[in-house]
Amino acid sequence: MRAGVRLALDMGAKRIGVARCDREGIMALPVDTLDATADWIERVRALVTEYDAIEIVVGNPVSLRGTDELASTSVRARAAMLHEALPEVPIRLVDERLTTATALRQLREAGRDARAAKSRIDAAAAVGILEFALEIERRSGAPAGEAL
Repeated sequence: MRAGVRLALDMGAKRIGVARCDREGIMALPVDTLDATADWIERVRALVTEYDAIEIVVGNPVSLRGTDELASTSVRARAAMLHEALPEVPIRLVDERLTTATALRQLREAGRDARAAKSRIDAAAAVGILEFALEIERRSGAPAGEAL
């Protein structure tokens, strides 16, 4: 397992959930929810600097069959823009199937009103993406997902 903080992004049309892990890659934590219509790339740049992130993991919303759909194409395009703006930071696309649904279920189980906590859902989905990526790396010894 590589040492270093990773950031995870759950890129929605309106909001981008952000999570990070500790340097040992053990625990994923929600960080923030960004406005996807504002200058989100600069905010991600600031978070990379703040946490000294070694990598950005972007959730790729592939279909249940594992193929790219409209949402996945949009995420790939925005991940490519991020890669162009931050070429020094590796960016990996990781399958994010059902992470938002899982985050919604967990919030409901915790007694929270999911409709009133949309930003929490996005950040929780980013935590799920990051936990999945970290687990893959722990098991395989290689970074998860597809490198840009």
